[in-house]
Amino acid sequence: MTGHADCELCRGDGGRLVLRAADWRVIRAEDPAFPAFYRVIWNAHVAEWTDLPPAQRSLCMQAVAKVETVLREALRPTKINLASLGNVVPHLHWHVIARFDWDSHFPQPVWGAPQRRVEPTAEVRLPLSLADLDARVVAALAPLAGH
Repeated sequence: MTGHADCELCRGDGGRLVLRAADWRVIRAEDPAFPAFYRVIWNAHVAEWTDLPPAQRSLCMQAVAKVETVLREALRPTKINLASLGNVVPHLHWHVIARFDWDSHFPQPVWGAPQRRVEPTAEVRLPLSLADLDARVVAALAPLAGH
């Protein structure tokens, strides 16, 4: 991985590593309120999506689309949130988050104010385990990753 010593996404995986390809990796954020929160992170340190040449932009978005597809098919969420902010960590990464009408913040963004709900742990409400979900993400991405 090429990068900057002061960038947390250059120094480490950025969450629970699900799959690493030559140019990108997929992690699952370890957030108990949002268990189906994945990130597609470009391995090389670039700040903006348009810093990549067109072929790499396409590859990055193919990985994002595959993660979204797995989450939609496996979990049937109310909505998928996609975001590439980088205000705090200016290293190219896409958030792919399955959202449910029962989650602690819905319909607000995950960074917004929580709604007044008393719900059981979010993970137990998912129709499959996180390990099974990670395995589906890996299977969907393996051809794109060259594995």
